[in-house]
Amino acid sequence: MNSPIIQLLVLAGIAIFLILRLKSVLGTRDGFEKPPIPKPSQKSERPGFEVIEGGPDHDITDHVPEDSPQAQELAAMKRIEPSFSVGQFVQGARGAYEMIVMGFERGNLDDIQPFLAEDVFETFVDVVSAREDQGLKIEAEFVGVRETSLQDVRFDKDTNRAEITMRFVGELTSVVRDKGGDIIEGSPSQIKRQKDTWTFARVMGADDPNWLLVATDA
Repeated sequence: MNSPIIQLLVLAGIAIFLILRLKSVLGTRDGFEKPPIPKPSQKSERPGFEVIEGGPDHDITDHVPEDSPQAQELAAMKRIEPSFSVGQFVQGARGAYEMIVMGFERGNLDDIQPFLAEDVFETFVDVVSAREDQGLKIEAEFVGVRETSLQDVRFDKDTNRAEITMRFVGELTSVVRDKGGDIIEGSPSQIKRQKDTWTFARVMGADDPNWLLVATDA
């Protein structure tokens, strides 16, 4: 066998060895594979999605006018508790409104006591007790909250106590029955609209995340 053929066989053998070695390291690719995850760059390639320092906080401006005293108070609250969300508070207040209204109408005060300030709870107890003394019973069904709006905000920077006043317009049916079961007020089929202004309070940054109803002004 002449020298050129031997050299060609040697080179072919080396090439086959390198191919097999490369396959053992990289493996084989069959079918669909996920594309490699790109490394994050220092600067976004889509400037339209960059957060601008000092821009408006839409969690605040969605509920109160920008640069209003209420907006400034909410911003101060967020500096103490960055996880605080105005939007989540409004939704929570809306749910609390339905729960507290129905608890009061039906006289189930034990269920709503944890959400009431002491003086508000005592007022509710007095009203419910007076109804019971007269032998009156209320049958109520909640239809829904027609309107919810944030009315006022107060924040004490010395104590971190925050107060947020909400305005609700709720719809419900309500019937008052006497001792004999006769209807003396309301109608089970007539929806009445109820307007309430409630103030909730909490110390920002405290471990307890619950807001308490501290004032009612229908």
